[in-house]
Amino acid sequence: MIGIIDYGMGNLFSVSKALERLDVPYKLGDRPSDLEGCDGYILPGVGAFPDAMRALDEHGFIPFIKQKVAEGIPLYGICLGMQLLFESSEEGGETEGLGLFPGRIVRFPGVDNQGRSYKVPHMGWNQLNIKQQDQPLLQGVGEDYVYFVHSFVAKTEEERILYATADYHLDVPAIVGQDNVVASQFHPEKSGEPGMQLLENFCKVMVKQ
Repeated sequence: MIGIIDYGMGNLFSVSKALERLDVPYKLGDRPSDLEGCDGYILPGVGAFPDAMRALDEHGFIPFIKQKVAEGIPLYGICLGMQLLFESSEEGGETEGLGLFPGRIVRFPGVDNQGRSYKVPHMGWNQLNIKQQDQPLLQGVGEDYVYFVHSFVAKTEEERILYATADYHLDVPAIVGQDNVVASQFHPEKSGEPGMQLLENFCKVMVKQ
């Protein structure tokens, strides 16, 4: 059973429909007590980092998520849900994150190294650059195109957590992972076959549904 963490800022419909297509049992919960006993968790997210951390706190999910990860239960963060897993974000002022990945979230500069401006947010289809092909999460996932929409990007010095990147005027961490925690900046449920493969790998390889 996959628990989808509902803290009021996630694209729950598209994620739940994707799990239904994969024939993976799931349940939604807006309180930790709703999601006790799940085999794995998905943390979706759409919106601003400070609002999301505040909502997680109000719903009681911050200690719950940290506890489940410490117990070795798999967790998958999607889009803003990925960003929340880092140590902090500069969005709306410095805000502390869940601290499960090393690094912080910063805004796209909007200007490249040549001084040329580019569009922010990073929106649309972009190609993955696979960094760790042997990761179980990436079985059957190649250097495919997936769907991004974000104005802030993860910045980390720890290359070991980078499973895949994308090029948008800088190296964008696209899939990150460490032990039982994985995440994607793009929306797998909106990314066609490669995105569905990624979700299936999480549910049936990492979680072993």
